[in-house]
Amino acid sequence: MDLDPDDIFKDDEDDPDNDLERASTKEFVVYLVDASPKMFSTTFQGEDQKDETPFHAAVSCISQSLKTQIINNSNDEVAICFFNTREKKNLQDLNGVFVFNVAEREYLDRPTARLIKEFDRIEELFMKEIGSQYGIMSGSRENSLYNALWAAQALLRKGSAKTADKRILLFTNEDDPFGSITGATKMDMTRTTLQRAKDAQDLGISIELLPLSCPDEEFNVSAFYADLIGLEGDDLALFMPSVGDKLTDMKNQLRKRMFKKRVVRRITFSIVKGLSIELNTYALIRPTVPGTITWLDSITNLPLKTERSFICADTGALVQPTKRFHPYKNKNVKFTTEELSEVKRISTGHLRLLGFKPLSCLKDYHNLRPSTFVFPTDKEVVGSTCIFIALHRSMLRLKRFAVAFYGGSAHPQLVALVAQDEIIAGGVQVEPPGMHMIYLPYSDDIRHIEELHSDITVPTPRATDDQIKKATALMRRIDLKDFSVCQFANPDILCYLHLGQF
Repeated sequence: MDLDPDDIFKDDEDDPDNDLERASTKEFVVYLVDASPKMFSTTFQGEDQKDETPFHAAVSCISQSLKTQIINNSNDEVAICFFNTREKKNLQDLNGVFVFNVAEREYLDRPTARLIKEFDRIEELFMKEIGSQYGIMSGSRENSLYNALWAAQALLRKGSAKTADKRILLFTNEDDPFGSITGATKMDMTRTTLQRAKDAQDLGISIELLPLSCPDEEFNVSAFYADLIGLEGDDLALFMPSVGDKLTDMKNQLRKRMFKKRVVRRITFSIVKGLSIELNTYALIRPTVPGTITWLDSITNLPLKTERSFICADTGALVQPTKRFHPYKNKNVKFTTEELSEVKRISTGHLRLLGFKPLSCLKDYHNLRPSTFVFPTDKEVVGSTCIFIALHRSMLRLKRFAVAFYGGSAHPQLVALVAQDEIIAGGVQVEPPGMHMIYLPYSDDIRHIEELHSDITVPTPRATDDQIKKATALMRRIDLKDFSVCQFANPDILCYLHLGQF
């Protein structure tokens, strides 16, 4: 296969280094909903001033999240699991656990239109087809919460924790699930449930709690769930205020949890030769764009997969992939795919430190596009956090920023690492500690203002002082005070979302 030199060394988007970036944005979520009678008995005033149950609030939040997820993050996979149920339906055949699903879909799979349509009717059919009962009762060894965590963990065995985020979102209004049990039985059931949660977290599964407390009854997270989700110290004190205005703000809270700042990419930061740490990168600002087009089969409505094969023009036989080559001095120089990747590779590491400069050297116009926030992780390289903290504190104390080479074959460039200190206001963290990776411009990206003259013999027209004053006054008059782009939604995106719901 003959090669075009420009095609070999072009900045393509199909770089192998970007595979991790695309794969790491996938997310597996299990919605774990408490279906005990208490979820149906208590009521509160909803957004439309009507009495609603906590179960209705949880179901409506999940339904809204699925509709958003099927449009914005079509590759994410979800499962809906109820516990404290009369009927059982799960892979392990555990009592008190019912995994809701529809035909032609796995328990953990992409959300479909049929799933959303059937789930919107779940309240009408729940008592008849699934039922509600207390799964943890005095005198019984049944532990429905333990079974639910076990079933959710089994659902999330799919995929690797390195390439996907795995999460369990737990909805309940019972702050002490073992409150009706006393003595050694309670201690034993509490211990086994906490151990089950710890086993799931050790496998890279995060457990998040969305407490459904009523206005006249505060959810006591310290009773049990603080130990289950690992809250202690300041995190425990800030947990309930971060939940929001209880059930009235539950939809916004779920939207914030689902729009969790995901790790865009994991990169290696080479400080000196022989010393490297691992960093997680986060995109703090990203544009909202319509989803990509997915081609579906007209009969089965399943996604189509594109395959490419080479056919011999003379015999019509299938041609096996051959090595690529490029003619050089009347010879064909053959390249393997690995050799081409090595030729394109500029740096062995993703990020390499070059030096430090004073913060005064960094100008506002050097920031050409939104920066990337970096934070250390000890997941692969133990000790990364300690080294990062030492570097972070020194940069803040000396008022320096780091200059580094961001070595990707698609778009290599110099970047500036600016340390950001933690900001806390009113007992709440406003800005986290870390570093912003600012992409520095190339030399030809900064251009001086050029004055163009059609005729050099004619003097250049200049505005008079009176004209400048009137123009300045006009600009001040049309200035919109307290204006923010957040006040108006993108009409193009709104139209796209409304069409996607039909």
